[in-house]
Amino acid sequence: MRTGRTAGLIRVTGWICRSFRAHQAAGKRRAVPASSRTYSSTGIDIPPRGKLPDKPARTRFAPSPTGNLHLGSIRTALFNYLLARATKGQFLLRIEDTDAKRTVPGAEEQLYKDLRWAGLEWDEGPVVGGPYGPYRQSERLPLYEQHIDNLLKSGHAYRCFCPSERLDELNRRRHEKGLSLGYDRKCLQGSSAEAEERAHRGDKHVIRFRSPDQWPRYTDLVYGKSGHGAEKAKKLLVDEPVYEDAILMKSDGYPTYHWANVCDDHEMHITHVVRGSEWMASTPLHVALYQSLNWTPPLYAHVPLLVDENRQKLSKRNFDSDIASFRSKGVFPEALVNFAALLGWSHTQKNDVLDLPQLESLFDLRITKGNTIVSFTKLEYLQVRHARRRIQAGGSELEQIVRDLAVAVLNKYGAGQVTAFLGGRPLRDVLASMLSVESFKYRSASDFADQCSLFFEPPTTTPNTFESAGIDISLIHPLRVAASAVCLVPGSEWTEAVHLSQLQALELPLDDTVDAPKWKKELYHYLRWALLGGHRGPTIAKTLEILGRNASVQRVQAANLKAQEMEVASSKPKIQTEGFKGDVDGKRRIEKNWKGYSL
Repeated sequence: MRTGRTAGLIRVTGWICRSFRAHQAAGKRRAVPASSRTYSSTGIDIPPRGKLPDKPARTRFAPSPTGNLHLGSIRTALFNYLLARATKGQFLLRIEDTDAKRTVPGAEEQLYKDLRWAGLEWDEGPVVGGPYGPYRQSERLPLYEQHIDNLLKSGHAYRCFCPSERLDELNRRRHEKGLSLGYDRKCLQGSSAEAEERAHRGDKHVIRFRSPDQWPRYTDLVYGKSGHGAEKAKKLLVDEPVYEDAILMKSDGYPTYHWANVCDDHEMHITHVVRGSEWMASTPLHVALYQSLNWTPPLYAHVPLLVDENRQKLSKRNFDSDIASFRSKGVFPEALVNFAALLGWSHTQKNDVLDLPQLESLFDLRITKGNTIVSFTKLEYLQVRHARRRIQAGGSELEQIVRDLAVAVLNKYGAGQVTAFLGGRPLRDVLASMLSVESFKYRSASDFADQCSLFFEPPTTTPNTFESAGIDISLIHPLRVAASAVCLVPGSEWTEAVHLSQLQALELPLDDTVDAPKWKKELYHYLRWALLGGHRGPTIAKTLEILGRNASVQRVQAANLKAQEMEVASSKPKIQTEGFKGDVDGKRRIEKNWKGYSL
């Protein structure tokens, strides 16, 4: 047993009268019954709600390898990780694998992958090692046996040989009376020597904790003073009291969760435990176990439950909250970590979009007490914002997005259609240009590939879409000429910057038959109809760059033919074209810049 974490007075917290404070200041201490004490964890003052401890925190994440991590578990791991990083402490990983029947093959390795994918590297634990290993509970059985022997010797634990049939009958009787379950301590009636002799003979039994008359209370870093402190004896019959004497060691020699958890946290010098509020009911038992061994318990911070929009607890079996599901959908690790951090924790920043280093610098224990509703709309928002960050930053993260998008685009549109659209251009460059469009929202590669249908699929240029675009049909002829002039730019100069310059030159009408603002509006409406079927998208200059010269010319020519048919079929008066110099002057103006080239 390590002595560094033992002993000493455990600080009493809560309200203290002025006279008592005066006695304390004078160095006088009043004895307080152990069963009614409220424990802090480390013998230091508990910081006000929300404030970080003054000393480095040692925290841990202790999952069982019984399946994939889910949203609630990644949040627990994250809060423990952030508390350690924010205080320059240590974050430990411990595998609680004593329930062999529920262990899933490969789950432990997947757990490592998911944590590292999220960026939550542990300082001590499996794979990386550390001074307080081993870090798998199945490899720590001698330690639990050593401490249970001390508990048996002190009388805080006892061996129970009651067969399951007797316990079932006891529980049935309580159930019929509408009472909670418990144990009547029948096995405490014999001597400890007799119990040891039976255990030595190999009689099947468990080891129970002898619960105190009152559970100790504790100060939670989120909920404040907690624990009921009520008397533990519950009446079944007038002459048959029962007690909540928890089993610490099972008949197979393996510890229960409660016993292994307490022993490991003590031996690994854990100072702070952040876990779900569903464990608050067990915390008085854990603190009582620490007290019975004269150990100092860690500080506890219980975080709110995660519930769905119907305010039902988010199920671990819900695949939508499985980390593997998020990964398969293309969710970025920084988006998921950002999302998980905001589930119950509040900050003072104006912007919710935070990466892991920012969370490490901002984290405190400002955690809400109420249940937290999980809205995946928020995750989608964060995914889009973090995608924009990646795209703007460039580098390897952008290249990974481009690679994922390339696979999605080829799967959706086929190699032949994509190759024809590219017209000899590199797919990587075209996709990077699409990703740079601010109006496009990257949620996943497949979703973005769907948005790219504007470019990879021919536009619908029909009278209906023409009418929806709000184009003045009386200006079809000069608009056709202007659109053709745009296409005079050669492929070697087919860039957004060049098109911006050429479009600015065409924004002014070539004669006084239409005012400038109206002409500019009609020009861009017509080009959007011709290039994208009237759909919203990037600017016209950017659209031309993304489409490339081949696709742009084909679309403009096809749209001009449709527009000409509508012009002929229209019963509306046609614009007087005699004297209109658009046919000649428009082309001459462009050809002056691109001498020797014609459409």
